[in-house]
Amino acid sequence: MSTTTTTSPPQQQKPIFFGPFDVTNQIFLQTPHSFALVNLKPLLPGHVLVCPLRPHRRLTDLSPAELTDLFTAVQRVQRMLARHYFFPSSSPSPLSPPPTTTPPQEKERKKEEGPGPGEENAPPEQRGAFNIALQDGPEAGQTVAHVHVHVIPRIRGSTAKPASTPSDAIYEQMAGEEGNVGGALWDWERDRERAGGHHHHHDEGIEKGGKEEEEGGKGTRPVPGGRFPSIEDAARVARGMGEMEAEARVYRGVLEGMEREEGEEEEVEARG
Repeated sequence: MSTTTTTSPPQQQKPIFFGPFDVTNQIFLQTPHSFALVNLKPLLPGHVLVCPLRPHRRLTDLSPAELTDLFTAVQRVQRMLARHYFFPSSSPSPLSPPPTTTPPQEKERKKEEGPGPGEENAPPEQRGAFNIALQDGPEAGQTVAHVHVHVIPRIRGSTAKPASTPSDAIYEQMAGEEGNVGGALWDWERDRERAGGHHHHHDEGIEKGGKEEEEGGKGTRPVPGGRFPSIEDAARVARGMGEMEAEARVYRGVLEGMEREEGEEEEVEARG
C-alpha cells in the first residue's frame, strides 16, 4: 500500500471536508486515504485530528486499506508532535505551553534518580505520552458525523497528567463543551458567514461531508455528549472467573456466527 504523503500548500489542493465543514486550510498532512488537521479549539497544545478522506460516519464503515492508512497516519502524527513538543529547545515554540513549577524537593529527587532506563536514547515519542481517542457515534460524544481520531500530546512538566490524580480530566473535557469539535466549527462558520466572508454553500458542504441537518449538518449546532456514568470505585466489585468465562463464551459464539455468515456471503458471491 502506498504511503505517499503531501504537505503542499492548501491553494494547490482541492477542497477537503470534515463532515460539512471545509477545513482545507487547516490540513497539515494528507495520505492516500486520510488527512490530519489542526483543531479549532484544542483541549491542550498539539491537540489535532486525523480523519479518513471519505466522510465515513463510523469506524466499521472503513475499508481495510482505509483503516490501515488512518492509523498509520495517526502514528506519523504522533512522531511529528513528539519531535516538536517533547524535546527541550533553546527557542521554545510559540505553541508550547509554559512549564509547570516543579517543587524543589521534586527537582532534587529527579536529579538524584537521573534519567530513566534507556531514556537518554529513547525515540521522541517515548519522551512524553499521548491520549489517542475516537468517539464512534453521537452516543459516544461524536459531534461531527465523520470519523476522527483525537491525538493529544502530554508534555512532561507542563500538560502531563499528574501521577497523584486518580482520573484524567481530558476525558471529561472531550465529552463536554470544551471538546465539542462540531460546535466550535459550527460557531466559526456562522460567524464567518455573518461577517460576509467567503464560504462554500451549505448544500455543497452537506453533499460532500454530511447529510441532513438533524444528522450533524450545519443547520443545528452539535451538542456534546458521551460522558461515562459516574460510578464510585467502591461500587465496582471484581467479577468471578466463572462470570468472565461465561461472557467470553458468549462473544466466541457471536464471532463464530459472524464467520458462518461471512462464509455464506462469500459462497453466494463466488456463485454469482
